[in-house]
Amino acid sequence: MELREYMSIRRAYNLVRQKTDTARRLTFEEYAILCRLELSGVPIKTSEIADYQGALRPTMTHRTNHLASLGLIDRGEGQVDRRNIICSISEDGKQYVRVLSDLTRGKIPNGQPLARISADRLCKYVDAMGTVYCTAGELVLLSLYADDGQPSTVTGLVDRLGLLQPTVSMSVGSMVEKGLVERVRADKSSPRALDIELTPEGRERAQALAERIYGIVVRRRSRAEKQ
Repeated sequence: MELREYMSIRRAYNLVRQKTDTARRLTFEEYAILCRLELSGVPIKTSEIADYQGALRPTMTHRTNHLASLGLIDRGEGQVDRRNIICSISEDGKQYVRVLSDLTRGKIPNGQPLARISADRLCKYVDAMGTVYCTAGELVLLSLYADDGQPSTVTGLVDRLGLLQPTVSMSVGSMVEKGLVERVRADKSSPRALDIELTPEGRERAQALAERIYGIVVRRRSRAEKQ
């Protein structure tokens, strides 16, 4: 998967998530779980979903609890070992996947990567993307890296990431503390005009993340999708 494709979908979904009612709002990781269950066609153990996302079991329990509370997935005990919790997508979950996928593809502007993607194909991308977890701060690093390391303002990052300004500002602050980005004066005549740019350490971290994204394999389109 190309980095610009990854960023295009993440930005689009961030914009959709902002407009979604708080009670129905899903993290990208929860959306990816729904896509995996929808595409699998069979129930999946919670432990297997945790392995798929590289998440700790308590984290996955929290995510699946949230999805179940919204009626988007059904959970039950395994037939062989009752300690195994099996998850399957509900009818409401299937419908919600279609809604989210359609809304997300609608937020990808013409001229951007995957602008003409179908909702079904986007679901496959999101499923594959669920294997790589990125915090908001890491998305900041990737955005700067994807722009050939060029500095950006916080406002520019807000536009490129589709996140709210407070989220971006807090994420930049966190990355500054970690020495991964730095604030540089963009205009000497305006002391408050600061750009954000990657430090050498930040570029190294962003490159490592980008390499993981390049390793994402998206399921091939079926013959029906190609026609």
